[in-house]
Amino acid sequence: MDIEVLEGIFDANEKIARENEALFRERGVMAMNLMASPGAGKTSLIAATLQLLKEKLEVGVIEGDIASSVDAEKLKAYDIPVVQINTGGACHLDAIMIQQALAHMDLAAIDLLIIENVGNLVCPAEFKLGEALRAMILSVAEGHDKPLKYPLMFSDSDVLVVNKTDLIGLGDFDMAELREVVTRMNPDIVIFEVSCRTGEGLGAWADWLEQRVRDFKES
Repeated sequence: MDIEVLEGIFDANEKIARENEALFRERGVMAMNLMASPGAGKTSLIAATLQLLKEKLEVGVIEGDIASSVDAEKLKAYDIPVVQINTGGACHLDAIMIQQALAHMDLAAIDLLIIENVGNLVCPAEFKLGEALRAMILSVAEGHDKPLKYPLMFSDSDVLVVNKTDLIGLGDFDMAELREVVTRMNPDIVIFEVSCRTGEGLGAWADWLEQRVRDFKES
């Protein structure tokens, strides 16, 4: 019976996710589901991305947290549309939450919608939101063994951003081993090495993301 209930939850979510996806396609909005552990640097990467793309794309953000609006308030300083979702304990965003948040956004004025998921490497990977791009962040401080512990997140993402590269050399993080394991699990994944603190690698990430948005709008 538990399995049937779980399948029902996933089926209902999938239905709404398809509706969200159709709406994004209709309005020409590329939605990116950004996932990571707490502290990996999701909000920092979004802020850096906004700085680099603010003259090139119209960006909106849906901010997901269990509680508080701390990160949303930081991003509002960039003069972009931001909607806060507090899950009240749920460890992930789902398609229904996104559908409700979209009612408070003018999608006609957005090229790229960044959805910052709740900090977690497990549940967010299991729930589609209607996104065109699934991105995840792994910080150097978390270690290079995380793909072996959380395989679904790494195998189901389109892009991996390795953040805090300025910490390499202070521990035993092995970038070559990380790349080998991740690409074996997910041969199509795109990997960026960045530091939101120093700015290393952020230009390449922003250029790639801008091109993905333009390709999406032309498709």
